[in-house]
Order: sequence, then C-alpha cells, then structure tokens
Amino acid sequence: MNHTRRLFTTSVALLGMSAFISGAGAADKGNGKGKGKAHHQNGKQLLGDKLKTNGKHELHKKGPHTATVEVKDGKIVGVTVKHAKNGAVAVTKYKTSKKLAHTDGLQLASLQLAQVQNLGTVYIGYAYVDEYGDEEIYWFPYDMIYDGDTGAVEYVPVY
Repeated sequence: MNHTRRLFTTSVALLGMSAFISGAGAADKGNGKGKGKAHHQNGKQLLGDKLKTNGKHELHKKGPHTATVEVKDGKIVGVTVKHAKNGAVAVTKYKTSKKLAHTDGLQLASLQLAQVQNLGTVYIGYAYVDEYGDEEIYWFPYDMIYDGDTGAVEYVPVY
C-alpha cells in the first residue's frame, strides 16, 4: 500500500513537471526571436565570383525569401532579405570565432584540428527568421566585410 502511494505521488509529480517544461518550450517558439532551428550557410561559397563585381547580387532563395548581398570594392557592404509578399525582413548581424558553416557536408578530422588551431579567425553572419521560426544565417570571414563587426552582436547558439 505504501509503495503504491509513493509510486502514484511520483508519477503525478513527473507528469506535472513534464507538462510545465513542454508548455514553457511552446511559449518560446512563437516569439519571433529565431527559437527554431538555425540553418548555417557558407556565404563566401554562395557568393563565389560575384564578390569581384560591385552591386547587388542574389545570394540565396529559400521559399518566399530572397537574400541579396551588396558588394563594394570586393567587400560585403550588407545583406538584405525580402519576402515575396510581405517585403523587407529584419536582418541581424552576428559575430563569432567559431566556424559554423562548412564548405560541404563532409569535414575531415584534420580540417577540424586546423580550425581549433586558428582561433583568431572571426566570422560575421547575417541572419533572418522565417515564418516557421527557423533562423537562416549566412556566414562570411571577417576580412570579406566592408565595415567589419560594426553593429554585430555575439552569436550564442540555441540548443
């Protein structure tokens, strides 16, 4: 009898805690702060040879969103994002010393070691949040950015 009572009390407590935790997580999803999944893109690879030509260039399309990069004298001035129906989308500028976007899906252990040894490299990312709460981030090496990290906030990944 005593064992059954303890088991019941523990079950009710665990059920209440799990409902509280999942409710708090659901509340965070719709706040427009990019609490969904982050998609890291290699901006340098997406831009390619367009870096040699001044002007605005399409960087990437994802659903109704089109990311455009402005190039001046071989450097990136900024990234803008437009939604097909709703117009301009807010873009956040991040900075980090971690390489978050890779050139392809396969990364060899020797490349990872080289990244650990190259701690001085800074990356600048331009991000927007889509209609699902997912964040799309385009990362570039610091030396490709016209105004460096001006206005950039430290990137803190959400796990």
